[in-house]
Amino acid sequence: MYRTDKFYIDGQWVEPIGKGTFTLINPSDEQAHAELAMGNAEDVERAVQAARRAFSDYSRWTPGQRIELLERVLSIYLRRYEEFAQAMTLEMGVPIAFSRGAQAARGTLHIEEIIRVLRRFKFHEQHGTTQIRREAIGVCGLITPWNWPVNQIVVKTAPALAAGCTIVLKPSEFSALSALLFAEVLDEAGVPPGVFNLVNGEGSTVGHAISTHPGIDMVSFTGSTQTGIRVAKAAADTVKRVAQELGGKSANLLLEDADLSDAVSKGIAACFTNSGQSCSIPTRMLVPAKLMADVVQIARAEAARYSVGDPHDENTQLGPLVNRAQFERVQTLVQTGIDEGAELICGGIGRPAGLQKGYYARPTVFANVLPHMTIAQEEIFGPVLSIIAYHSEEEAIEIANGTPYGLAAYVQSADLQHARDVAGRLRAGQVHLNYPLADFGAPFGGVKQSGNGREWGEHGLMEYLEIKAIVGYEPAP
Repeated sequence: MYRTDKFYIDGQWVEPIGKGTFTLINPSDEQAHAELAMGNAEDVERAVQAARRAFSDYSRWTPGQRIELLERVLSIYLRRYEEFAQAMTLEMGVPIAFSRGAQAARGTLHIEEIIRVLRRFKFHEQHGTTQIRREAIGVCGLITPWNWPVNQIVVKTAPALAAGCTIVLKPSEFSALSALLFAEVLDEAGVPPGVFNLVNGEGSTVGHAISTHPGIDMVSFTGSTQTGIRVAKAAADTVKRVAQELGGKSANLLLEDADLSDAVSKGIAACFTNSGQSCSIPTRMLVPAKLMADVVQIARAEAARYSVGDPHDENTQLGPLVNRAQFERVQTLVQTGIDEGAELICGGIGRPAGLQKGYYARPTVFANVLPHMTIAQEEIFGPVLSIIAYHSEEEAIEIANGTPYGLAAYVQSADLQHARDVAGRLRAGQVHLNYPLADFGAPFGGVKQSGNGREWGEHGLMEYLEIKAIVGYEPAP
């Protein structure tokens, strides 16, 4: 079913030049299920050459032609929807209900959104005697993570295709199955040879080769802040554009007039999304100090309700973490929280009761966390919530802004205008008021060490466009 032994380059499934392999492990039972071919710099070289050859023709496709291509991609994706859901459940332990309802769904929603954007987007505008053109930036190296596999591939690939760019994709080796499926979808949709290329490999080899290659005009990277710094440094010598979506430690401000029961229960649900393996989820809950006891009571009862177990069970809410390294990191940080004096009110170290195998973490909530504690500063990437008390709104805003990150923030209040005012003071790329529905046209990205650039919708498309001014395009009146 999955072509784990080949790469997709220049419109063909080809044998890798690199001879390395990576064992794919099912995180729910710790059993190997496939061997993935891993590439090297030579594989990247031939992918880049294919992309450069394809760019001169594909970049001249009309928006209408690109829309037709994306519509074919969407149609085939929908036909293979269940395959994507099953792939992500196998490769990273996503509960099947969440895999169908959220993980796989993001692929369709983002493709639909970029088609809507492309239908109305103006690539040429007249400013006096000068025409401003927005043109495809060139060959794009896309480096994607494992935690939202299809989502992250689509929010880079779809706008790049919409802009007229060509692509070299390096997905995470931990989520290679869904990436290979997506390559099959693009191939069936008739993406011209060289427009889309996929090379699996490690970040230190394939990722580094993409970042440093002079034939790549832009790198879009999603992952940890530490790795993002290395990508930016590697790309600097060739002065290519670098767009990054990095880590987060998002604050959830519960203002005094918030509906406490609703705000706490939804806040826990948001924090535990994807087993806590999401960069923008609210992992710090800031509450008025006088309400801490009430919040603890609600949070303890709510967190205890979460079912952890077999990701193929329709009733499972939380599956395993993606791999042993991530499981051990979460265990270490939970123990650090205990050692530094945070109040453990639910969960803790070890697996949930009854689970002897698999990288399952216990849904964990700490109360009376101090802002300087490790668990309040570092991204944990597991189902772990830190509840922090504040004594004034000014202090709450200071705490919310008091990490190196600035990806997202959340505000809960019965007074929408009050929530808006607080949102305006938060240093984050995206602020959510009263747990709104997702807006796939809203720009997504961060400030500070959460990265630069934006994804989703029109702003995502513009990341893949360069601006050209043709002066004297029209004679002066």
